[in-house]
Amino acid sequence: MESPLSSLKVALVHDWLVTYRGGEKVLEGLCRLFPSAPIHTLLHEKGSQPLSIERHTIIESPLAKIPGARKRHRLLLPLYPWAIEQFDLSAYDLVVSTSHAVAKGVITRADAVHVCYVHTPMRYVWELTGDYMRGMSRPVRAAVSIVAPLLRLWDESSERRVDHFVANSRTVARRIHKRYRRDAHVIYPPVDVDRFAPAAVTPLDKDAPYLVVSALVPYKRIDLVIDAFKTGSRKLVIIGDGPERERLEREAGPNVRFLGYQTSAQLAEHYRNAQALLFPGEEDFGITPVEAMAAGRPVIAFARGGATESVVPLGHVKGEGKAPTGVWFDAQTTPALLQAIERFEASREKFLPASISEHARRFHGERFLGEMKSLLEGVWQSFSHAGPTGDVASLTQARHRR
Repeated sequence: MESPLSSLKVALVHDWLVTYRGGEKVLEGLCRLFPSAPIHTLLHEKGSQPLSIERHTIIESPLAKIPGARKRHRLLLPLYPWAIEQFDLSAYDLVVSTSHAVAKGVITRADAVHVCYVHTPMRYVWELTGDYMRGMSRPVRAAVSIVAPLLRLWDESSERRVDHFVANSRTVARRIHKRYRRDAHVIYPPVDVDRFAPAAVTPLDKDAPYLVVSALVPYKRIDLVIDAFKTGSRKLVIIGDGPERERLEREAGPNVRFLGYQTSAQLAEHYRNAQALLFPGEEDFGITPVEAMAAGRPVIAFARGGATESVVPLGHVKGEGKAPTGVWFDAQTTPALLQAIERFEASREKFLPASISEHARRFHGERFLGEMKSLLEGVWQSFSHAGPTGDVASLTQARHRR
């Protein structure tokens, strides 16, 4: 039977396209569902995305006319709300946005349906303002402290432009309810588990290095890992880049290697050769723990955020034949991280690589596509059946049907 979505004019909206990370992998999945839909985004660095995204018509906001905007896009944060409202989406029946900043604030036609996949409410002005301001000059911090309250007001008010929220984790669904007083359907992001799953899962090697795969920015808390590895003989490999790299390299000991950017094939090899992945930050979902588990490697993670939904910790295993996939630690401190590493090393034989790899398959990309397609069809039918004349009362009921 033909999908009710096939006859619709669909537009995709994404905050910006200047790097390829977890949010862009979600957009890539939506591009598979809607191969002819144009993408509206604040800024687009050509060639920064895989062909599956780049082949779409990509429409930039007026910010793209500012010299150097794509390289220093974060400095333009105060202009984001204005810029996202400049897109003309009047031709589209269904708008699907993916948002961790302002994409949810696009203005759509009154009778169009807007479904927003939220990675988190705007983290820059809510939970992580302090982390983002660390290292900024005093004038910049002063400017941010003035702008942040205005951005919070806009963020709260623009939620009314969304007909149906989808969250990338239960953690984010709770944030959506707290900030916007709205419910959200949870659909976990797609993870290319096949890319990281080895043909044959090898046993854990106690002499193998530990691994960090992360952007090197303050809120990721890679400083905790650096501090934990200053003593002892444990080896550490850090993959990723960012503004914190120079400082972290200065503070690291000789047992720590920084490799910067790695290709997908190289990353898969590092996962397979690692003893465990260290994940010290609080993430909305966190794709790297799932990638590591797909490779059969356990994860030592801070016990908050999305990692609590993907990692099955030592001591919390339920069900016959189940095995742990990692260890949690309860505080973002060096002693807590070290204790978690020691608990892992004392129970290494309980972590079964084949079981860990199988657990990761529940986050397979095909599962994301099926769940998103089903949800979008259901939301569209709910709104299109709101009433024979689209009267306000019926439409309002449909908007609150969760």
